[in-house]
Amino acid sequence: MDKKLSKQLGMKIRIERIKHNLSQEELAEMANLSRPTIGAIERGENSPSVDTVQAIADAFGLTIQEMFNFNF
Repeated sequence: MDKKLSKQLGMKIRIERIKHNLSQEELAEMANLSRPTIGAIERGENSPSVDTVQAIADAFGLTIQEMFNFNF
């Protein structure tokens, strides 16, 4: 995944997490991931797989397509 895209996706995840009033740990538990993984994704340091993005989208009640809507 392109570095710019990773950063945008990370920002989207952080915004959605805050909007849903979740900690990184709570989101990680809901998506069956580790808290450090969520942190690395939010910082754009980790390019998540499609399955990981889907798990995070599910935790937010969003579609995978909505995860890539970067109009924030």
